[in-house]
Amino acid sequence: MKPGHRRHLADFCLCMLVVTIISFCIILPPISANETTGLVLVTDLTGVVGISMENYVSKVLATAKEQNAALIVFELDTPGGLVSSMRAITNSIMDSPVPVLVWVSPRGARAASAGAFIVQSASIASMSPGTNIGAAHPVQASGGDVPDEEMNKKITNDLAAQMRSLAQMHGRNSETCSKMVTESISLTAEEAKEDGVIDLLESDLSTLLKKVNGMNIKVAGKERDFSLEGYEISRIEMTPREKILQFISNPTVAYLLLMVGIYAIIFEVLSPGGFVMGVSGAVMVLLGAYGLRMLPVNAAGIILLVAGIAVMVLDLLVGGIGILSLFGMAAMIFGSLIVFKAPGGELLNVSMNVILGAVVAVSIFFLLAIAFILKTLRKKASSGQEGLVGNTAIVLENLSPEGLVKCHGEIWRAKSVSGAVIEKGETTRIVKTEGLLLFVEPVETEINKKGVAMK
Repeated sequence: MKPGHRRHLADFCLCMLVVTIISFCIILPPISANETTGLVLVTDLTGVVGISMENYVSKVLATAKEQNAALIVFELDTPGGLVSSMRAITNSIMDSPVPVLVWVSPRGARAASAGAFIVQSASIASMSPGTNIGAAHPVQASGGDVPDEEMNKKITNDLAAQMRSLAQMHGRNSETCSKMVTESISLTAEEAKEDGVIDLLESDLSTLLKKVNGMNIKVAGKERDFSLEGYEISRIEMTPREKILQFISNPTVAYLLLMVGIYAIIFEVLSPGGFVMGVSGAVMVLLGAYGLRMLPVNAAGIILLVAGIAVMVLDLLVGGIGILSLFGMAAMIFGSLIVFKAPGGELLNVSMNVILGAVVAVSIFFLLAIAFILKTLRKKASSGQEGLVGNTAIVLENLSPEGLVKCHGEIWRAKSVSGAVIEKGETTRIVKTEGLLLFVEPVETEINKKGVAMK
């Protein structure tokens, strides 16, 4: 190619490049300073940390990724929960490509036990004034320490190491965070900010989002400067189904549903009719069982609960003096204490007051209801053939020894108990019945037996 041709080709390519750049500049609209450049998803995390909350967090994180959100804000208020669910939630937050801000809010909220780990796993940790964080020592379902000293030490050290790791990853005070596990310390929002346990202290969401702009944070293991110049807030709410699952996954609710449901079924069996108690009891047991499925259930605890109820019913049916009922109540209380097992040191505490209140209140109701039922069953029959026994009947034709009598306006076939003839018109008393045959005796005969003179 000649040099002149090469020069013309180069000029042509340069012109085409300039035209292309100018075209893009004309086609693409300018970005104004006030235009939204990011989506902020905000949602509540309230209640026990369990499988229901774990699934909901995964759903929100997936939604944020699909919508290319700039930030996720979890408003946290929890008393704690399961170690397994806590680990799953913290892992999901740390792996999220979308930055996560965990905000303990509103005033009066807490990030206790497993909640403290969730706060430390976030790219940005914040609390509202009037909230608290900590008390993350592993406990059993009854609220006490793990009985085996060596196992308790292993679990505590493992969780303390996890807490330090989370805090160190985000440049927070790992020593104080570790003491939440080893010494069960709990901090106010102001103390947490002063000790470097959290990043921000703020009660207003808008102000909080302004403060996070320009922060250096770690997202999915990588540091980055976070920019949130213009943003749009979108609030995500739990669906009715998710709210119900979160509600019944509360160990207290699941426990009460199970207890009351079992009692309702027993009432239906002892006093059948209408199936209202039986159907409602079955529904409550199923809901309670579903809630328990979301929690670490101890089979021994369930067996003790059922055995305790069975012993109390047996004591009433055999006419006991209440000794068996005391053993039944003891079995129910002990079963309630161990119904939620704690493998791996679940940070779950079922209120002892709830357990005692539920057992005592429902047991008293159960005893009164069963006593009323048994009293009704022991009452003398007032209808049917059994209700005729003890009533009087007028002889319509001579009983020799069989004949007809009239009782309550009805004519019955009757037979003299002694075999003696009873004359027409005499008054007799019905002694017993066999099928449609009444056995009677003269009223005077019974009175004479009692030694009462006839006038």
